[in-house]
Amino acid sequence: MLGITDLWTYVLGTIAIVLLPGPNSLFVLSVAARRGVRHGYAAACGVFVGDTVLMTLAALGAASLLKAVPALFLVIKMVGAAYLAWVGVQLIAGAVRRWRGQVEAVRTSDEDLAKPFRKALVVSLLNPKAILFFVSFFIQFVDPAYAWPALTFLALGTIAQVCSALYLSVLIFAGARLAAAFAARRRTASVASSGVGALFLGFGAKLATASLG
Repeated sequence: MLGITDLWTYVLGTIAIVLLPGPNSLFVLSVAARRGVRHGYAAACGVFVGDTVLMTLAALGAASLLKAVPALFLVIKMVGAAYLAWVGVQLIAGAVRRWRGQVEAVRTSDEDLAKPFRKALVVSLLNPKAILFFVSFFIQFVDPAYAWPALTFLALGTIAQVCSALYLSVLIFAGARLAAAFAARRRTASVASSGVGALFLGFGAKLATASLG
């Protein structure tokens, strides 16, 4: 069908991968919990655009290029790892200030999420799970003998984006429900934000040690 070699295996694999915790989903959840549904969807749009860019690069042969030039993949890994770690440090620092009740610092921390689309876009482009998905798993389901490979990539990409949109929507509304509880419990919010920050540090470390296989 449309040059997809094993449609249902791809669908089930995509759902499983989307449900795994990653920088994209945790960032969207964090934004929704701190700033509400509208900002949560702004962050989700950043994820969609970032994933579209990664899908396009995969369709243009980025996987082959990265395998042929290991130094290029190494640079991408290091930059991505550093950025994800920086986001993690920001979240932890903001959580510490919130715990201490430093009102002005907390306001500054909240302002870090004031442009969720742009930040989510960068997180998405440097997301280790997305990079490995689109340059390794994604392209395995393209039939090289199919006459219209662009349609195959479009169909695969649409499936991935629909799964992502549904999952992120659940996280956004769940995050919005957490917002009221966090507003009333500053220290609970601090602990949650610290946990997310620690996970971002872990994602950075994972990307730094990732390989294309």
